[in-house]
Amino acid sequence: MDMVIVEADGGSRGNPGPAGYGAVVWDADRARVLAERKEFLGVATNNVAEYRGLIAGLEASAELGAREVAVRMDSKLVVEQMSGRWKVKHEAMIPLADRARRLVAGFDRVSFTWIPRKENSHADRLANEAMDDADTVAEVRSALTAPAGTAAVGEISAAVAGGVVEVPEAVAATTPVTGYAPGWTGAVGRPTRLLLLRHGQTELSVQRRYSGRGNPPLTELGREQAAKAAAMLARKGGIEAIVCSPLSRARETAAAAGQALGLPVRELPGLTETDFGAWEGMTFQEARDHDPELHARWLGDPSLPAPGGESFDQVRERVEAVRRDLVAMYPGANVLVVSHVTPIKTLLQLALGVGPSLLYRLHLDLASLSVAEFYSDGGSSVRLVNDTSYL
Repeated sequence: MDMVIVEADGGSRGNPGPAGYGAVVWDADRARVLAERKEFLGVATNNVAEYRGLIAGLEASAELGAREVAVRMDSKLVVEQMSGRWKVKHEAMIPLADRARRLVAGFDRVSFTWIPRKENSHADRLANEAMDDADTVAEVRSALTAPAGTAAVGEISAAVAGGVVEVPEAVAATTPVTGYAPGWTGAVGRPTRLLLLRHGQTELSVQRRYSGRGNPPLTELGREQAAKAAAMLARKGGIEAIVCSPLSRARETAAAAGQALGLPVRELPGLTETDFGAWEGMTFQEARDHDPELHARWLGDPSLPAPGGESFDQVRERVEAVRRDLVAMYPGANVLVVSHVTPIKTLLQLALGVGPSLLYRLHLDLASLSVAEFYSDGGSSVRLVNDTSYL
């Protein structure tokens, strides 16, 4: 895809107050919506919400493979700052502007145009819908941290350690959020089935080192694992599309599957592994020795990033955006998703509707396969976790 139009907006009821953003990506003729984003942010200012809307629109454009982006916003501040005519002075805005600029650098060309608010009605509506979700989000966050939810995760994790797990629908129905199994919700129709394949072995995985944005290739064993997984998937058949992380270890694994299935592979930046920042390439013990207090807190707080990296909450945000797009683009289809530990765990977490403790308790082997299903009405289920029987 060559060119898209991004319209983004953000708002705060109180400034600062309950805030949210909305972003919509149109085709070059502004005739068809390609992606939508919206999120309640908690308490924030209008300008922070506007920047978050811009970031969400740029991320969605990158996932769609756009090379040129025309950004249209009714925020004079964001348009002028991103165009380089105004300086970014507010402390809270500096990291957001930097994040937006890094995204801009990934395209061939990005333009910024101010438009009247009435011409930005689609993004404005999404932002208001996000702010309207404040009470629902509070209830969901409370449910995700409730003891009942984490207990369900613990039961699953204990079973997963032994290998393949078929998760009972009753387990998925123990939380009051959206992770119900279809048998309990009355969902009808065929779900989008995501076959979640972890990449094969690399030298960093052999040495058990943090491997995030680094780009180690597959080892000889890793290539063998990828080939065996590909052969198994080809025998099963019925896969309609293949998407993967742009990192080489995932691309190599996906390429083997693509060759076996006769399908092209599409790279999605949202499926990239967590950015571990300064801990990249370190062992667990080395990272703990390097930043003992921070590392201990990081192990239990998904909102806390590694030094110079990103948090698991940030990973969840981009992975959830990918999930929404895949369900919209491939309704009722089987999609192979080749990625890394954290994005795969996050998709399983979203399907189960459970809290972040899943990230710390669930074990996924190299080249393992898990299966999550997402229904158009919001229902979801997990069918398989950590299958390595074909290796």
